[in-house]
Amino acid sequence: MAGPILPTLLAQTNPPPDLVALGAEAYVYHTHFLTASHPCILKYRPSKPYRHPTLDARLTRHRILSEARTLVKCMREGVNVPGVLALDADAGWLMEEWIEGGTVRERLQSWRDRRKEVSLELQGSAGIGSKEEEMCSERILNLMRRIGDVVGRLHEVGVVHGDLTTSNLMLQSESNSMTNRHTVAGNSESHGAEVSLAGEVVLIDFGLASTSVQDEDKAVDLYVLERAFGSTHPEVEEQFKEVLKAYGESYKGGKLVLKRLEEVRMRGRKKSMLG
Repeated sequence: MAGPILPTLLAQTNPPPDLVALGAEAYVYHTHFLTASHPCILKYRPSKPYRHPTLDARLTRHRILSEARTLVKCMREGVNVPGVLALDADAGWLMEEWIEGGTVRERLQSWRDRRKEVSLELQGSAGIGSKEEEMCSERILNLMRRIGDVVGRLHEVGVVHGDLTTSNLMLQSESNSMTNRHTVAGNSESHGAEVSLAGEVVLIDFGLASTSVQDEDKAVDLYVLERAFGSTHPEVEEQFKEVLKAYGESYKGGKLVLKRLEEVRMRGRKKSMLG
């Protein structure tokens, strides 16, 4: 996957960095730190030719430093985020710890697709037993609770993510071995529940994050996540209430934020009705 010219310091990296995400503001590469056995993420903000060079340099420097400081603060306070390995604010790049695993979005979509496959495979047979259904449902509920816990911890330390979607929530692999992000066990008797929803939930991509103690800002964060589940994962939208329940119990101010969330929802519905 071809990408832009890399920072001079990294242009001769061997093996070369692999472009894994291309955004409006930054390019994200999978590369290594110091040695090939230490994988990491390189987030590079290239210069914008449409901006004045001085302004562009200041904005890039500010955003790199702001993201790094937020990550360091979160790490220090015990929030599950990637560690900062290195940065060059003037050159526009930031290196972060590589999180082995897959995004919550990927895992939920794989889980949904596998469930559909199993339903087709079992048509005309006894189908998925009640015990298997119960186990599968509990896996989803457990994931929702873990998401609520980690978002609550983030807000407790006074940080608002700014782009809280399932693409920015990682499920870290429980082992250190290299695993496929869409691993499906070969046991057909497990009735499709084999797509792993286990692992620690890790928050990533803090490019839009900010420091805030306002309940309104935190409620908007939750509202964005709620809308993301509704649009991207409608099959588990009903279980999102477990995210909010876990969030409300995760820290002292959680229930106040949930009350403010109701007001944010009302404004969102009104805006949708008015167009």
